[in-house]
Amino acid sequence: MIPGQRTATPGLVSGIREPVAAGGSAADAAIGHLAAKENRYRIARPDRDLKPVRTTTTGRGETVRLRQQHRGVSVLGGEYIVRMENKDGERVVTGTSGKYFTGLKVATEPEVDAQAAVGLAVGAVEEQFGPRRSGDGPEGADEPLTGTARGLVVLPRGAGVLTQHVTVRGTDPATGLPVLVEVYIEAKSGHPVLQYSGLKSFTSPPQTPEAGRSARSRTSSTSFTPFTKNDGGTKGSGVRLDGKTVELQVDHDEARKEYVTRDRSRTPAGSDTNLISTWDARGLTWGETAGKWPIPGLKEFGSPTPAFGPEATGLGVVDAHWAAGMVHDYYKKVHGRDGLDGRGMPVNSLAGLGLESAYSVWDGVKVTYGGGNQEYRPYSSALDVVGYELTHAVVENSAGLVPAAQSGSLGEAIADYFGNAIQSDAYGLPMDSPDSGLLGETLCRTKGPRACAARDMNDGRTTSKSFLGVAFSNDNGGVHLNSTIFSGALWDIREDLSPTLADKIVYKALTEYMTPMDGFTEGRAAVLAAAQDLKVSGKELTAVERAFNAHGIVPGWELALGVDSDLLFGRINTDAAVGTGGGWWVTSKAGDDGAEPNSVWSGRVDGTGAPRLISPNDGRYHTRAATDGKTVVWKASRGSRSPEVLARPLAGGPVKKLFSTNAYQAGISSLHVEGKIVTFTLHRYRGGSRVIYLRMGETDPVSIEPASPGRHFATGNPSLSNGRIAFSHYHRGAYDTEVLDVATGKRTVMQQLGTPRGTGATAITATHVYWLASHDPEASVTAVRRANLDGTGTVDISPAAGKDAWQGRALTATDAAVTVSVWMPDEKIHRLLQLSPDGTRFGRVSCNRGEQIALASAGGRQVLWVDPTTGYNNLVTRVRPAGTCN
Repeated sequence: MIPGQRTATPGLVSGIREPVAAGGSAADAAIGHLAAKENRYRIARPDRDLKPVRTTTTGRGETVRLRQQHRGVSVLGGEYIVRMENKDGERVVTGTSGKYFTGLKVATEPEVDAQAAVGLAVGAVEEQFGPRRSGDGPEGADEPLTGTARGLVVLPRGAGVLTQHVTVRGTDPATGLPVLVEVYIEAKSGHPVLQYSGLKSFTSPPQTPEAGRSARSRTSSTSFTPFTKNDGGTKGSGVRLDGKTVELQVDHDEARKEYVTRDRSRTPAGSDTNLISTWDARGLTWGETAGKWPIPGLKEFGSPTPAFGPEATGLGVVDAHWAAGMVHDYYKKVHGRDGLDGRGMPVNSLAGLGLESAYSVWDGVKVTYGGGNQEYRPYSSALDVVGYELTHAVVENSAGLVPAAQSGSLGEAIADYFGNAIQSDAYGLPMDSPDSGLLGETLCRTKGPRACAARDMNDGRTTSKSFLGVAFSNDNGGVHLNSTIFSGALWDIREDLSPTLADKIVYKALTEYMTPMDGFTEGRAAVLAAAQDLKVSGKELTAVERAFNAHGIVPGWELALGVDSDLLFGRINTDAAVGTGGGWWVTSKAGDDGAEPNSVWSGRVDGTGAPRLISPNDGRYHTRAATDGKTVVWKASRGSRSPEVLARPLAGGPVKKLFSTNAYQAGISSLHVEGKIVTFTLHRYRGGSRVIYLRMGETDPVSIEPASPGRHFATGNPSLSNGRIAFSHYHRGAYDTEVLDVATGKRTVMQQLGTPRGTGATAITATHVYWLASHDPEASVTAVRRANLDGTGTVDISPAAGKDAWQGRALTATDAAVTVSVWMPDEKIHRLLQLSPDGTRFGRVSCNRGEQIALASAGGRQVLWVDPTTGYNNLVTRVRPAGTCN
C-alpha cells in the first residue's frame, strides 16, 4: 500500500484478492468494496461522493473509474480506480489506485455566476496577449475570444477552492495560432486561479542533449499488419510525401460524384463507429476550427478517381488518412482497444489548414494539420507525430491526465512513447539505433533527422540534473520541457524488454492505474504495478525498475533539487511582480490551500526579520506590488474588471485608494513608487495602453498620451527614478523611448539607432536610460540600449542582431549593473543575465535549473526574482551574479 499525497486515502493498493458481494454492476461492486473497507480507504460515503465514470473490461478484468464529488461538485483530478476480476459473476478486487482528497470542506454556493465567469475568463486570457492592434499578426488572427461555461469545479487545494470552469477559444492576435484555454475562476472573488491550454500540439523545439547514448541490445521491433473488420468502401491509393505509394480506404460519394477520404473498412453497416475521415481544411483559420465539431461546410478531400493525386500528396492528405488507419489498427491489434475512446470513436483529421502553417494539434475532438512551409513538411507526413496526436485522445479517454505541470509531462511522455512505438513497428525500425528515440525527425525539408527532431527519448535526461521548474505561463508548466525524463525511462524499458511486452505494460498502466493528476512518482508506481500484473518478474522487472532509477524517477526525487540562491519567501505560489526599494522587497503570495485571494507581503532584502502582511483581507486579489522602502503600492481587483491602485505605508497605517477605473476589462501593470510619485500602465484590451502617473494626495491621475491620436497607439513599460519616468511609445508605426520629467512636464525622446520595429521594457537610473529594442523582422532578438538622460549618447550594450543577440523580455538597472530577463530558445525558459553598465562584462545571475522570472534590482548587483526550480514558486536572491554556469 502506497500512501497518497495530501490525502488519507492510499495512492495505490496491490496484492489483494478480496471478494465483493455478487450481483449488480461493476461500479456497484467497486463502490461497495470501498464502503466495506472504510478503515483502509477513509472514504466515508463512496455511494454519495464517487460518481462512476467508466468501466473497462479486458477478458475477466474489470477496471472501474470513479470521480470524486464534493457536495455534488466535481473535484479536479479527484479520481479513484478499483480493479477486479469477474469469473461467472463472482468478483474479486485485486487492487485500487488514484486520488481521493479527504480534506475538502469548502462551501459550494458560488457568488460569481457562470455568465460573469465567462467574461472574467475571456478577460484573463486577453490579458496574456496585451492590447490588440488592428492589422497586427497574420491573416485570420482576429478570431475573437469566446468562452463556454463548464460548471462548478473544486480545485483540491487545502480545504478546496470553488471555481467556475470556463473554456476560452479563439486565436492569438500576434501569431494567428489557435487558443483553447481552460480557465478556473474562483467563485467568490472572480479571480482566475488556474489556466492551462487544452491543445496538445507537436511544436516544442529540440531539447539540448546532456550526453550521447550508446546502442542497446535490442536489434529489432515487432511489426504489425493493419487490422480490418470488413471490406466496406473502396480500395484507393495515394503517394505519401516520402514518395511511397500506399493503399487508401476511400468511399465513393454519390452526391459529389467523386471519391472521398472516408474509410468505412472498420465500420459496421449502418454505423459510424470507427469511421476514419480526412477533411479538406483549406481556406479555414485555426480560430474557425479549434475545439469545434462539426464544422459547417467542411468536406472530405475528393478525387475523380480512387487514385488520389499530387494535390492530396502535397497537402499531407494521403499521409494523414493512411496514418490514422495505422494508429487505429495498432491500438486494436496490440491492445484490443475499440477506437481512440475504447467505444468506437470516429477518427477525424483536418489537413491543409492555414496552408503555410507547420503545426499539428489534438483539440479534444479531432486532429488538425497545417499545410507545411518551406522548412517543414505537413506534420501528417510523420507517422510518429500522427501517433502522438491520436494517442492524446487515448490518454484523455483513459487516465485523463491534466495537461499541466507533471501530469501534463506524463501525458506528453506517453503520447511520445506510443507515437514512436507505432512508427517503429510499422516500419520495422531497429530498437538499438541511436536515432530510435527521435520524434518528428522526418518533418524537415532541409535539416537532417537529429537536427530536425522535436524530442529525443534517448537524450539521457534525469530528474536530478534536468528537471525544469517553470511557471504555468511557460509550456503549461513545462509539459514538453520535462517529458523526455519520463518517456526516456519508458523507452529504456522498450529497449530492454520485448517491444510488445513494454507496450502492453505502459498501456495497462495508463488505462488501469493512472489518474488525472498523477506525476512522475505515481507514473513509476503505475508502470511497476502493471508489469507485475502481466507476470513480469526477475531480470525483466529489475530492468523496469532500473529504467526509472536511471532517470532519477524515485520517491522523493523533488527533495534533491539544489539551488544556488538564498530564500527570502517560500512557496508564494504565484509568479507575480517583485518590487524593491530602500532595502525592502514586496510581492504577492497565494496560500497553499488557495482559500484566500492573493495578498501583498514585504520583507528585508538581506533576509533578516519576518515577512509582514501589507494588504487587507477583503476578498480581492492584491498583486503587482512596488515599494520605495517607505510606501507600498499595488493593484487590487476582483477578476479583470475595475482594478484599483492602493497604497499603504510600509510601517503600517491606513490603506488609501489612489486610482480606479470602470473601463471594460482593464488591467494595471508596471507599478512604481518614489516618494509621492506613482506610475503604472493602464491596459485597455481593445485599445492602446497608457502610462499613468500621479502625486499621492496632490494631483489627479495624468495620462501620458501618444504623440498621435488613435485608440491603437500606446505608451507603456514605465520605470521611475529621481522624479523622471522612462517609457516606451508607439505611434503611427514609430517606436520610441522617452523620459518625462514629472516636475516640469518636459518629454525627451531618446535617440534611436536605426529604425526599431519595437521597443520594450525600460529602466532608468540617476545617469542613464536603458531599454529593449528590436530590429530584426525575422527574429525575436532585442538589443539592450542605453542613452543619457538628455537623449544623447545612445549605444547598444548588447547586440541587436547576430548569433550573440538575446531575446530580452524584461530588465532592471542600478548604477552598478543592468539585469535582463532573457528567453533561452534552446531551453525554452527565462534566464537572468547581468551586464555592466557599459556592456563589457556579463554573466548568469544564477545557475538554478528552473525558470527565473519577475526580476527586481535591490541595489548594486543584488537581484531578486521568483524561482520555481524546486517545484514551488519561491522569492529568492543573489547579492552577486553566479557568472558562468556549466
